[in-house]
Amino acid sequence: MRVLVTGGAGFVGSHIVRQLVARGDEVRVLVRQRSPLRNLMALDVECCYADLMDLRPLRESVRDCEQVYHCAADYRLWALEPSELYAHNVQGTENLLRASREAGVSTVVYTSSVAAVGIPQDGTPGDEETPVKLEDMIGDYKRSKFLAQEVAFRYAREGMRVVLVSPSTPVGPGDFKPTATGALINDFLNRKMPAYVDTGLNLVAVEDVARGHLQAAERGLAGRNYILGNENLTLKQILDLLGELTGLPSPNFRMPHAVALGIGAVDSFVSGTLLHRHPRVPYEAVKMSLKKMWFLSARAVRELQFDQTPVREALLRACHWFVENGYAPVPPAWRKAA
Repeated sequence: MRVLVTGGAGFVGSHIVRQLVARGDEVRVLVRQRSPLRNLMALDVECCYADLMDLRPLRESVRDCEQVYHCAADYRLWALEPSELYAHNVQGTENLLRASREAGVSTVVYTSSVAAVGIPQDGTPGDEETPVKLEDMIGDYKRSKFLAQEVAFRYAREGMRVVLVSPSTPVGPGDFKPTATGALINDFLNRKMPAYVDTGLNLVAVEDVARGHLQAAERGLAGRNYILGNENLTLKQILDLLGELTGLPSPNFRMPHAVALGIGAVDSFVSGTLLHRHPRVPYEAVKMSLKKMWFLSARAVRELQFDQTPVREALLRACHWFVENGYAPVPPAWRKAA
């Protein structure tokens, strides 16, 4: 079967590509000219160089494909030109789905995000049916993903088999960029985490997320969204677990949210507005931390037979990958064990 994966050189996308290649599919990967291809090395794939904003090469890329996995997204919690987020995430999704429908693609799996899922006011985990609207979205990234998700739902209502998946916070090997969560793990390994804030994340192994995409293509219902997550943990619990795995100290100072918001506001103004570079602590990221990003994956487990690796194992694989690839030194406890 010939399959197209957009964003296939990225963290989640490359794991999808690996699993598709392993099962014997003929895989086409949509990449931009400047995309680093380290995650695709030694994989037997066809690279198509195109931009989601250009319909002509998109039509050529989806030609003769039976399935499309739309994993590409502009993931930035700060952007000098926020309009770029809407162009890539919303219009890019519209263009790809249009080209796929014209080409007669049988199934599209759209990678949404828990960023576009509702979070209950009482602090309990959200799920696919938690009420949410555009006004609830904090920042341009979340708003753009919410609007892109609406595009996918519309194509499904119009009769196209579009299945949506919403990964929570993937961790594991291959996070070259790294993602925001990968940067957190990397900072911990480099002892750059003197404090933490009272927030929470839902962690999941990146390999499980990739497998969930394939399961969605096989078993998912058109127009239905599936959260691909696993364990709900506070940030402090995550840091303590990293401490157990590496022997490094976990921070004990909990920074008040008011202080973190102040730091984010100053950094976003100085780094972003004045210096035109990505802030280390984006203000909108701090605002998001005011709510625990906790979710339930029961629907995916029940309907997709979604597999979930213990988060402890996923974090350990991530730590080993960062150390082996030179992002961080070997933790002292590992040196002693060797």
